[in-house]
Amino acid sequence: MAASHGNAIFVLLLCTLFLPSLACDSGGVKFGYTGSIGPDFWGNLSADFTRCSNGRQQSPIDIDTNNLVHELNMEPLHRNYTAANATLVDNIFNVALRYEEAAGVLSINGVKYTLKQMHWHSPSEHTINGFRFPLELHMVHTNENGNITVLAFLYRFGRPDPFFEQDKLAALNAEGCKAEKGSPVPAGSVSLLTMRQHVHIYYRYVGSLTTPPCAENVIWNIPAMPREMTPQQAADLMAPLDEGYRRNSRPTQQMNGRTVQLYHRFWGKKRRSSP
Repeated sequence: MAASHGNAIFVLLLCTLFLPSLACDSGGVKFGYTGSIGPDFWGNLSADFTRCSNGRQQSPIDIDTNNLVHELNMEPLHRNYTAANATLVDNIFNVALRYEEAAGVLSINGVKYTLKQMHWHSPSEHTINGFRFPLELHMVHTNENGNITVLAFLYRFGRPDPFFEQDKLAALNAEGCKAEKGSPVPAGSVSLLTMRQHVHIYYRYVGSLTTPPCAENVIWNIPAMPREMTPQQAADLMAPLDEGYRRNSRPTQQMNGRTVQLYHRFWGKKRRSSP
């Protein structure tokens, strides 16, 4: 399927969803990205949001590649993704694919985290040496104890992302037209095999969710090599959102003494083989 055709179908599906002008948490508290409900004020909007302003491990951050901890004990990003039934969900501040069945796992230090949902931010929330990328994908995983880890891919403009060119996405437009406004849209089986590409270098640190309530102790894993997508794909992902949420990136937060660990596949092998 041609890239432009796949992108158009995907965005047509997204556009069938009802998109209120303000995002709300489960308690009905409104937050946004500009003005008096923007990120600088999240901590004052609700007693449940105070961590957004007084937390010490907040995300996103700027990753300074000159100030990394080379951790030899870090393992490769063990991922086992497959094809699984997904639901397209309008979260107001982003659009997400939610997985109700086993879509795959990410293993960290022997602990398995199950993929629950994936969503996009534009421009990127994390920056590298102060550089902000056009888009960032968050793949959110949880383990059996409810702990969260996120695999975050940064995107640059280039070749089309094959994830959005799947034949399965072609049937979503019809399903979207049947849905009540604001209702989740069944997406059918969506393949995640393209998300299993090898990651030779990645960064890891402990942070938080990047939207209220900004809960902490989230393990972030960020591959150093960006993925690619076309400018049209990026525009299509943001087009369904209300204008106030098309730039849905939280500013970078203070490190507060935290460190960012570096995994480098070849560097680690070289050091371990040294006498």
